[in-house]
Amino acid sequence: MTVRDALARLDVRDLLPQRGDYDLRPRTIGADLLAGLTVGVVALPLALAFGVSSGVGAAAGLVTAVIAGIVAAVFGGSRFQVSGPTGAMAVVLAPIVIEHGLASVALVTVLGGLLVVMAGLLRLGRVVTFIPWPVVEGFTLGIAAIIFLQQVPAAVGQDAAVGGNTLVTAVRAITDAALALESLALDATTLWSLAIVALVAAMMVVLPRLHETIPASLVAVVVATVLVEAMGAPIARIGTLPDALPVPVLPGISSSAVGDLLSAAVAIAALAAIESLLSARVAASMAPGGSVYEPDRELVGQGLASVASGLFGGMPATGAIARTAVNVRSGARTRLSAVVHALVILAVIYLATGPVGRIPLAALAGVLMVTSFRMIGAGTIRSVLRSTRSDAATFVVTAVITVRLDLIEAVQIGLVVAAFFALRRLARASSVHREPLPGVAHEGDEHIALFRLDGAMFFGASDRILSEVTDASVRENVLVIILRLSHLGMVDATGAKALADLVTALEQRGITVLVKGVQPRHHKLMATVGVLDELRHENHLFTTLNDAAAHARSHVLRAAQGTDVPQLDGRR
Repeated sequence: MTVRDALARLDVRDLLPQRGDYDLRPRTIGADLLAGLTVGVVALPLALAFGVSSGVGAAAGLVTAVIAGIVAAVFGGSRFQVSGPTGAMAVVLAPIVIEHGLASVALVTVLGGLLVVMAGLLRLGRVVTFIPWPVVEGFTLGIAAIIFLQQVPAAVGQDAAVGGNTLVTAVRAITDAALALESLALDATTLWSLAIVALVAAMMVVLPRLHETIPASLVAVVVATVLVEAMGAPIARIGTLPDALPVPVLPGISSSAVGDLLSAAVAIAALAAIESLLSARVAASMAPGGSVYEPDRELVGQGLASVASGLFGGMPATGAIARTAVNVRSGARTRLSAVVHALVILAVIYLATGPVGRIPLAALAGVLMVTSFRMIGAGTIRSVLRSTRSDAATFVVTAVITVRLDLIEAVQIGLVVAAFFALRRLARASSVHREPLPGVAHEGDEHIALFRLDGAMFFGASDRILSEVTDASVRENVLVIILRLSHLGMVDATGAKALADLVTALEQRGITVLVKGVQPRHHKLMATVGVLDELRHENHLFTTLNDAAAHARSHVLRAAQGTDVPQLDGRR
């Protein structure tokens, strides 16, 4: 079978670029050009900062913004998505660089991209909708905290420690700076670094209040760089940057290298998929009049973007929520704006790498510190914490684990915690109610028990529900039990098996069980597991409550007359 035949069977036509992706009318093109220029100006300092914080370097950040930005714009599933290096990916990539070295970045980037492409081909784009909101926000808060903590050493003029927990490293850097301040031993590097971080942060907060169109982060970085150059401040700079895009190179691939990096690639792919799809969803909701995005195509586009970035020496790419939001607010109409954003950064690579290389690292630290505070607002945190205790606990657990352990583990554990609380709520909502028999009361009705099962009959609630039925039948002189199942919203195999066991136990005690209202969608499961087979007679399954009550009363009447005696085959 040829590759073309395989693709035909997969039917990937909806995952490929379409003619309608662009609107080439002059007015639309003008809006896209302006939006792309705005986003490019905003993205430049972030690309540099995330490249540095990941340990790959500023040049890799620029390359990723250009290559991944263009590829994701062309092949992705969102009209407004802007892709490139992000803070979350920098956080994931930094320990990989420390453990496996810089040489591993290209291979792990390509592997991660291929996994994301595969997820798109397998139509897994909707999976992200199953991630609960508290998990997403806790994950975002944890990433924001890590990004901030990573910048603390640079902010106080110290070299970042290689490896180790970011919280420990940040506390150590602050402690050393505080001891130096106490002993009046702060050197010029520390003082200048603190001053530049404060200047950049202040400008990024104040300038947007003066006019929202001002590219505050770029202006702040430019002012800080000019000041540092004019005063000859002794603080670290970005350093030399390449003045052209590197030639694409296929990374060295071997079975041992792939085996060593596979788990890291899976982590990168998972993060790229989650962050990109969340960003695309946010962009669709922000667009004037609403918009749609294609999640499976978005995965394919983001995966191809990472593959291309890895071939050119970049880092893994994802959709960037901050830059995508700027793109929408700047009036973008089509994917052309994201392409223009990448071309703006490409122009910087070819025309301005000299001045860019003189940017102080402390200025980038200031940009990232402010960015980390903007990743999740105080209002969002309050909303989550005030929602429900279980959601608040899920939010806090996810955030803490993100900072203390690992990003992917945080999502996994967050999902487990959220699922536990959801199942507990579902179990509490599932109940059994004793109801009176319909119609006029008859003699002997006290020997009939009617139970209505509500909610869900599943592994988390079945034992509690059935124990209530059993206890009631033991306490009272019950001869017939009617199980009313028409109100059950969900039944799983465990719940159905528990029902079968209940029927068996009651029948063995001489109590006749009648079942009323098995819903069509539950009938097959009930029959397969044996609930219906355990009934004493096939006529003990009813569709109306009146018929079930009348049959129960006939059993009680025959028992009172001494004619209702069990047969050897267990039938009456």
